[in-house]
Amino acid sequence: MSLFAKLSSYDDRSARLAGIGLMLLSIFMFSFGDAMGKFIVATYSVGQLLWLRACAALLVLLPIVWQRRADFLHLERPWLQLLRVTLSTVEVAAFFLATVYLPLADVITYYLAGPIFVTAMSGLVLGEHIGWRRWTAILVGFCGVLIALRPSAQTISWPAMIALGGSLSFAVLMLITRSLRATPDIVLATSQFGGTFILGLVLSPFGWVTPSAGSLVLFFTAGIISVAALLCVNRSLKLAPASVVVPYQYSMIVWAVIFGFVVFGDVPSWATVIGAAVIIAAGLYIFVREQQLGRTDSAVNPPA
Repeated sequence: MSLFAKLSSYDDRSARLAGIGLMLLSIFMFSFGDAMGKFIVATYSVGQLLWLRACAALLVLLPIVWQRRADFLHLERPWLQLLRVTLSTVEVAAFFLATVYLPLADVITYYLAGPIFVTAMSGLVLGEHIGWRRWTAILVGFCGVLIALRPSAQTISWPAMIALGGSLSFAVLMLITRSLRATPDIVLATSQFGGTFILGLVLSPFGWVTPSAGSLVLFFTAGIISVAALLCVNRSLKLAPASVVVPYQYSMIVWAVIFGFVVFGDVPSWATVIGAAVIIAAGLYIFVREQQLGRTDSAVNPPA
């Protein structure tokens, strides 16, 4: 019996604890992979990172893809699937490009606003009803983004705009994923890595630096970690209710600060810390409110 199968056989309380543990583990792995990516793009291009990271991820997923190959033959709404893959590729590329110039905690802060953007666009684009309480939380969350962004002629930069654009792409990606719930998880995950593989393949020849054996290990480790983290998130959401495990995703900012300081010597500014706190508070309120209203599809995977 596999480890995940054993976890699924636990009683309700043990399953919830296992779900929380897997979510915390996945957030650590996502954060570690993001820090590893930032370290890599200090020497190699973003295109190389995307391509070699995707190569490793697809190699790991290949046995599952072969076993579930029938799921890939009949996709619902192919054009929407293509748009989802495009947005996923853009947001991952934007994330790692922003980390070239910005501290890891700053980039993660912008991406944590994704669920807030999703709620706002659900009302504006999908016509979903949003009450005044959630609109207030959305406005508070935007204020948190502005605090972290510190908008002025001196502080607004292209890297910050790239990170914010990536966060918006991530939000639209989540909206589309909501409407593609019938698509199997393996198809969604594989198509995302397939998109970064193609973009990386196109971009990697520009500024190519031949990687050493040690660097290849880093590239492939980053890919394997991203797959393992994604599998842990999915299993976590199956073991425990989303209302129990999703709030733990905000622990990503803690790891971003730790890895940013230990690996890169980055000390987050007070504006970033305060902005992140405001965004997290608004996001948690929105999540709790959606659970109260019976909206159980609000769970999302962390960025990158």
